[in-house]
Amino acid sequence: MVPNSEIVDEKILSLLREGGSQADRGFRLLLEQYQERLYWQIRRMVLDHEDANDVLQNCLVKVYRSHHSFEGKSKLFTWLYRIATNEAITFLNKRKQTAASPLDAGESPLANRLRADEHFDGDEAQLKLLAAIETLPDKQRQVFNLRYFDEMSYAEMSQLLGTSEGALKASFHHAAKKVEGYLVNCD
Repeated sequence: MVPNSEIVDEKILSLLREGGSQADRGFRLLLEQYQERLYWQIRRMVLDHEDANDVLQNCLVKVYRSHHSFEGKSKLFTWLYRIATNEAITFLNKRKQTAASPLDAGESPLANRLRADEHFDGDEAQLKLLAAIETLPDKQRQVFNLRYFDEMSYAEMSQLLGTSEGALKASFHHAAKKVEGYLVNCD
């Protein structure tokens, strides 16, 4: 029996390949199926709601323009996830390049941004957790987010990221230890 998500993916891809109004229908179905998951993946990387929306928009434009290049060697979500992750990394790199001055020694800019973000309704503990996650290297942050927030298995992550399960377990272990150390030391 074929899982439901694979049936939906085939329908999306079939509609996109037909072109014209069918491609538009396929893209709307793709949005219904994956937009929220992609948003949260991006949001965990860039943190700010407005930035996440901008990056998601760029991601979706790229998907729409290049859907014909999807070869089917991976699941549709894996392909979408990689595009979203690459767009978020590009955004973060551009932000780093345009940062005008070194960070001030006070409260983290992340905490300031999140407090000012009307879409963030978290408490101090969530702010501290997100600040701790922000200190992780990119790969560890990605693995931590997938495991902690998405509750993704190591097997799924391995397929998604093209990394061995053992390496992913090690990355998550190191990330969890760093997050724990940050949280213990920030009190």
